[in-house]
Amino acid sequence: MSNANSEILVDVDGVEMVFRRGAEEIHVLKDLHLKVPKGEFLALMGPSGSGKSTLLNLIGGLDRPTRGKVRIGGEPLEGLSDRRLADWRARHIGFVFQLYNLVPVLSAERNVELPLLLTHLTKAQRQKHVAAALNMVGLSQRARHFPRTLSGGEQQRVGIARAIVTDPTLLLCDEPTGDLDRKAGDEILDLLQALNREQGKTIIMVTHDPHASARASRTVYLNKGQLASEPLQ
Repeated sequence: MSNANSEILVDVDGVEMVFRRGAEEIHVLKDLHLKVPKGEFLALMGPSGSGKSTLLNLIGGLDRPTRGKVRIGGEPLEGLSDRRLADWRARHIGFVFQLYNLVPVLSAERNVELPLLLTHLTKAQRQKHVAAALNMVGLSQRARHFPRTLSGGEQQRVGIARAIVTDPTLLLCDEPTGDLDRKAGDEILDLLQALNREQGKTIIMVTHDPHASARASRTVYLNKGQLASEPLQ
């Protein structure tokens, strides 16, 4: 999936990210370049504080780089206003979080429905999309359960269903197995692989776990703000 003839979906070009703490400048990402072909399952590894989540947020349009360009599907994000960027994000990006980020007072199906409330779909159309997403992650029978009654693995499945319910262009997963035991984590990785291989979803997954990264089709390493194809010693 990474051959030169593949369509490039994610193009990070010369990106730098600088945070300021008082008079101090903290360079989190330094002249970073990354191309992700459509349909790839990419793992992004690196030590804590290396900038992995920062890079994921830039690709997802949650942050803007200090310098450089981020293009998704050929569209440059820097030219979008905050409102247009929010609309773009709702259409094209599905986020999966380590701690699930479910609303505890909402059932599984209502949590999955949340991104659809930003669309023009009717209630009946939303219900159809929600049912399809929950079926895809194997939780149709738990649709009306609340997060507190679900296991960690089931909660993460709800999180994935919520991420895919809008049929996004790109799935961004930030340590999706980091809060799960190995068995539940393996089930989530099986699901992500199936979404990649059977549904053609492009996935970028931040992880610190080599066991998880082995499921991806390619792994890149981020250290001291720069990418490498091998872990730095």
